[in-house]
Amino acid sequence: MNRRQFLAATAVAPFALAQGPKKRIACLSSTYHVRSHSDNFITRFLEGYWIHEQHYDAPFQVASLWMDQIHPGDIGQRLSTAYNFPVSKSIADALTLGTGKLAVDGVVIVCEHGEYPHNELQQQLYPRYEFFEQVVNVFKQSGKTCPVFTDKHLSYDWKKAQQMVAWSKELKFPMMAGSSVPVTFRRPEYDPPLNSEMESALSIGGGWIADGGIFHILETLQAFVERRKGGEVGVKSVQLLKNEEVWKAAEQGLWRRDLLDAALARQQKPTNKRPEEGTAVLGLVEYRDGFKAATLALANVSEYIVAVKPKGAPPQATLCYIPIENSNNFSNLVHGITQMISTGKPAIDIRRTLLVTGTLARLMESGGANGKRLETPELTVAYKAPKHSWYAKGEGS
Repeated sequence: MNRRQFLAATAVAPFALAQGPKKRIACLSSTYHVRSHSDNFITRFLEGYWIHEQHYDAPFQVASLWMDQIHPGDIGQRLSTAYNFPVSKSIADALTLGTGKLAVDGVVIVCEHGEYPHNELQQQLYPRYEFFEQVVNVFKQSGKTCPVFTDKHLSYDWKKAQQMVAWSKELKFPMMAGSSVPVTFRRPEYDPPLNSEMESALSIGGGWIADGGIFHILETLQAFVERRKGGEVGVKSVQLLKNEEVWKAAEQGLWRRDLLDAALARQQKPTNKRPEEGTAVLGLVEYRDGFKAATLALANVSEYIVAVKPKGAPPQATLCYIPIENSNNFSNLVHGITQMISTGKPAIDIRRTLLVTGTLARLMESGGANGKRLETPELTVAYKAPKHSWYAKGEGS
């Protein structure tokens, strides 16, 4: 067996699909066009997907599609014809398939892209909670549930996010959410050992500074820092600073410049510009155990990079690789959803995304309050990270 064959063989799924008829899923989309998040998720459930050099056939039957908005370049209607599934008139119809009760084995909600307003805090008011609530209503009326995935952060609103997770607990259905960035390929493959003693951490991304952009950077940070000694205990305070204040904060020791240097050394698409030359947005996050970390959105960076400072050791950094040519950063997240629907066991703890959702909402509030430091006693979300993080193995393509 050569190296290429070995890598392909060791990249196989950590679970096996049951034999027999394929499970059926309902897909709920805000809008569906080429390279949209709906395309990145739903089309993989139709066509199958690649992780590194391993191909996975379409794991389920897409039983229905519902779309909130029809994009001028819509592909949902064409795919429904090609793959012989209906475009439903309502969320309830998509889940019940005309039977009046739940008739699918899983629900995939992709509420990203489309014409939805922003508020004054630069939060896009996606109706993720409202989509989810309609799914829960079908569950309650049917007396039956199934696993649910919802893309990205749970909501722009902390209370709505809490309610979504509370419904999952109340009705006892598996739930997953989140970003593709923490679970994509890592170059190099760095996963801090569970219960690592860490001094600090920094996650970096590009200049998309609305809540949708900062979310990716923040959840990527959380995927690493949740592995620190003692486990996750929640967030004590947050602060969002911009431009000159970002670099002043570094001089004041509020975040570590050596972590920035270590992270930037992992870039595969570096520019000739210094980080200080463009727009910068810094998120300071203090955890309830005293641990401090940060996110940094830089206009002169086009990749996602993380640096961790282990206690008594040099900074460790890795690139979370985004294959622009084929969006295969989504494949491993689809793989995790497949695990959840197949086995009832989520690949990623929903409490990670719940904590990130609340932290993000409060960071955006801090930004709207001219960088005021905000105490966050409501963000007491505790959980334990798994022995090994869920992310795609191999170099990726």
